[in-house]
Amino acid sequence: MTLDSIDKKLLFLLQSDCKKTTKEFSVKLNLSVTAVYERIKKLEREGIIDKYVVLVDRSKVEKGFVVFCHLKLIQHTKEFLTKFESEVVKLKEVLECHHVSGDYDYILKIVVKDMEAYREFLVTKLTTLEHIGSTHSTFMISEVKNTTVITI
Repeated sequence: MTLDSIDKKLLFLLQSDCKKTTKEFSVKLNLSVTAVYERIKKLEREGIIDKYVVLVDRSKVEKGFVVFCHLKLIQHTKEFLTKFESEVVKLKEVLECHHVSGDYDYILKIVVKDMEAYREFLVTKLTTLEHIGSTHSTFMISEVKNTTVITI
């Protein structure tokens, strides 16, 4: 699917605040409500819009301690990678898991209440997964930029 300038602007508006009504979007895009609705449905059908979510203020739900954990596996066989990935997705503290190149195999973004909670997570959950060779944790001091908006 080729996105025209209106699709791109609509995607920006939806990413900025998807709770606005189709009518509000139609005014900003100078389109009819029906045209906006049809464009949104087309973007959903094509899989460009994956899902709608609510962003939660981590600090208000006692998940303000953010850790980036770099992780190495003991081997890089398909079996080890698949096993690790199937287990790590089950850990509710892990928001993101990225298979990366370089010195480490994976980078995890983990949120917990505090350092004590991270230690508990590390000892009782993460390091009990099979095939982990080593971990290196980096703690967030402050968040300079965090956006979910992809500019197209």
